[in-house]
Amino acid sequence: MQPTLTTRQQSAARYFLLALFIIAIDQLSKWAVHTYMQPGMAGEIPVFGNWFKLHYTLNPGMAFGAELPAPYGKLILIAVRLAAVAALSYYIVRLCQQRATGGYIACMALILGGALGNVIDSVFYGVIYNNAPFGSPTRWFYGQVIDMIYVPIYQGIIPQSWPVIGGEYTYGFPIFNVADSSISIAVALILLNQSRFFKQEEKNAALPTERAPLSSSGL
Repeated sequence: MQPTLTTRQQSAARYFLLALFIIAIDQLSKWAVHTYMQPGMAGEIPVFGNWFKLHYTLNPGMAFGAELPAPYGKLILIAVRLAAVAALSYYIVRLCQQRATGGYIACMALILGGALGNVIDSVFYGVIYNNAPFGSPTRWFYGQVIDMIYVPIYQGIIPQSWPVIGGEYTYGFPIFNVADSSISIAVALILLNQSRFFKQEEKNAALPTERAPLSSSGL
């Protein structure tokens, strides 16, 4: 699918500023959680009863706590994320040059800000907050991502009929952060606005050609 184009000139700077804003909010929230909250259930803060809480936890790897094999899995993950950040930055510039619709470029900026926010954690937090896992080769590049947004939709035993995780206890939806939220919101907006953000391919049905009747003079 090709992005919908407009006649309005787009400036890449405004979208990089949006990404920078997301990074600032993300990093500020992580600093506040690290500074003023205790990790785990001891420091849990209910915001809307049991439906929305702040819960300070550390994530050493990817989404849902998945990790690549040690000791170099973390470095590979960071390299992949940095490549994705570079590709997204280039893509945003290209979209602006092509005059793509602003809403779609803004979604790309939200994804860029979220991705870079978590990269900062991995690269620097082992030094800044001294949260690199025990046994890490170095504190640089081995920092853990700070998560805090907890929405426990369901807590309890997962039915035995579920594959792999059946019978295990779950605390509900995985804990995430502002950077994760920015990426998720952007993806959701893109899915909900496909008709606006992308050109709709027109399928022109081939009309059968009518043959002119033979003239009697041609016989």
